[in-house]
Amino acid sequence: MSALPLSGIKILDLTRVLAGPLSAQMLGDLGAEVIKIERPGTGDDARAFGPPYLTDPEGKANNNNSFYLCANRNKKSVTVNIAKPEGQAIIRELAKDVDVFMENYKVGDLKRYGLDYETIKAINPGIIYCSVTGFGQTGPYAPRAGYDAILQAMGGLMSVTGHMDGEPGEGPMKVGPSIVDYMTGMNTSIGILSALYHRDANNGQGQHIDVCLFDTVIASLSHWLQIYLVNGKTPPRRGTWGNGGMPAGVFRCTDGELMLVVGNDGQFRKTCAVLGEPELANDPRFLKNNDRVVHGKEIMAIFAGLFLKQPVAYWLEKLEEAGVPSGPINNFEQVFSDPHVQARGMRVKTQHKFEPELSLIRNALTLSGTPITEYRAPPLLGEHTQEVLGDKLGYDAGKIEVLRKQGII
Repeated sequence: MSALPLSGIKILDLTRVLAGPLSAQMLGDLGAEVIKIERPGTGDDARAFGPPYLTDPEGKANNNNSFYLCANRNKKSVTVNIAKPEGQAIIRELAKDVDVFMENYKVGDLKRYGLDYETIKAINPGIIYCSVTGFGQTGPYAPRAGYDAILQAMGGLMSVTGHMDGEPGEGPMKVGPSIVDYMTGMNTSIGILSALYHRDANNGQGQHIDVCLFDTVIASLSHWLQIYLVNGKTPPRRGTWGNGGMPAGVFRCTDGELMLVVGNDGQFRKTCAVLGEPELANDPRFLKNNDRVVHGKEIMAIFAGLFLKQPVAYWLEKLEEAGVPSGPINNFEQVFSDPHVQARGMRVKTQHKFEPELSLIRNALTLSGTPITEYRAPPLLGEHTQEVLGDKLGYDAGKIEVLRKQGII
């Protein structure tokens, strides 16, 4: 088996909360050595985002909660107080020997600590320095802090999400998970990987990467936003309706709901046959997908009445036999009970000091030659401080103890 794709790459991770840490975790999964810098005493802000927390065997309160655990495996935690000159010096020493420097502080914050791109570049010319912010390094909003929900609102995502106008509960709605953070983490990883390739192909030239949540959420609206750019009109909220083939949406059955997506005219004919109404496929209103989009409310209402005649399992079996895309609306327990999810190994186990078999979500990448096989537990706060400062910087136990007493680490 070959080494992991990023074996030998060293990353200094000063990011907190979700977008940046998710990216650093992705890179750590792929074999990079990730040193996570946290504040002494409190650590990453995510550690204080509330329960559930792992249970300390000694019954003590701790800061290893689900929010932190989801984004910080395959890292080493080192506590350093960057507000103090001695702490800043430690970061600069570590930065001399890494490939990537990641941070998500407000624009300009790290400059006053001597940890900005120009300063780090001066001591490590090949550094890939990646800044992850809410609004980017330029523009009138650059100084603002940015959180997922705010960017869902400002970027237009909420305007096209939620129940249709005229329906109960109408109005803009936030997507449940922190989806903008996750997409920003993916963009951050793509940017870092691209910059690493460019550096290695161009005589060691590093660069500064500017990734932000605002740019990410706007770009993610893809074909929805392109509708506005083509005709100047914002698409209406569609509730659970699909975004291409029609009919597509949630349909209530006798014992629950299912999601159906009729992707083309052939699938429409098959669905009509499954529903016991094959003549619907010849109705002039519904002959072609464009026709069904125009008459969407009509065909959705007809299908709604037909699906109410049988239970979910009955329809899913018939639709699968006919080759029509459909699926159950699973809760999380049902997701992890699904035999396909189990076959794909989406739940992985790792050993944590508080939990011998801690469950994590596996990395979504499946590589044939360099598979991701190691999932080291998200570290306890400062778990690797002594190891990293000793091995990387040559600090002896006495010096480390002095720094600890001074509140530097």
